[in-house]
Amino acid sequence: MSHHAETASHRNAAVILMTAGGANPRLVINALAPMFPNLTVIEERPEAKSVLLRRRAKKLGWIVAFGQLATMVVSRLGKNAVRRRSEAIIAAHGLSDADNPKVSVIHVPSLNDPACHDAVARLQPKAVVTVSCRLLSRQTLAAIPCPVINLHAGINPAYRGQMGGYWALANGDRQNFGATVHLVDAGVDTGGSLYEIRPSPEKSDTMMTYPLLLTAAAIPSVVQALDDALTGTLKPYQAGGTSKMHYNPSLWTWLWNGVAKGVW
Repeated sequence: MSHHAETASHRNAAVILMTAGGANPRLVINALAPMFPNLTVIEERPEAKSVLLRRRAKKLGWIVAFGQLATMVVSRLGKNAVRRRSEAIIAAHGLSDADNPKVSVIHVPSLNDPACHDAVARLQPKAVVTVSCRLLSRQTLAAIPCPVINLHAGINPAYRGQMGGYWALANGDRQNFGATVHLVDAGVDTGGSLYEIRPSPEKSDTMMTYPLLLTAAAIPSVVQALDDALTGTLKPYQAGGTSKMHYNPSLWTWLWNGVAKGVW
């Protein structure tokens, strides 16, 4: 059997992509679909902002939580302002964020809901990839009979959580502006690393485009990680450095970093 035939053969295995939806996951779905013909998407409903706000307030206090929510609102409102840069990133990587009617999508209330567990049991995937979704519970991870791979828009373990690219630049740590493709465990971005990707942001990039740039740049590594999982050749490693959890910046922190450091 030729190498090409071997590649085609293992890529016919069942693969699941789990997500809460959005433009960035659609980039990944559209890139994977032609290569992995038995790709199925399980899409959960995004968490309500009120639930997110209460959880953040419990951890960080109400003032910080409201400040983070304000930044999320500003970021959403600013999407149109960065549309040209977003389209340039997508085009430069030969990608598409359009809906793909050819890919089967299973809708569930949550990836931690029994409906998701039932879908996994029915599909019997050989690999799962997660993009932009909630933390998987121990019960969900136990229900998945194969490696679970995550695309994280930050370099682990220094930039776990949210907005890893933004925080690397805000901290003057430009060499760690990047993404990590890693295995999923019960922690937040704590599973073994598989690949690290470090693209170079342009001056026109901001908090509103960093995740898109990192997602687009990381897709070839996601494909490689899936190939590794399907051929039993995954080689996870524990990356060095201090582990730190990050969240969206509060509005005043974002404004300060923008004015003082030019990091928007």
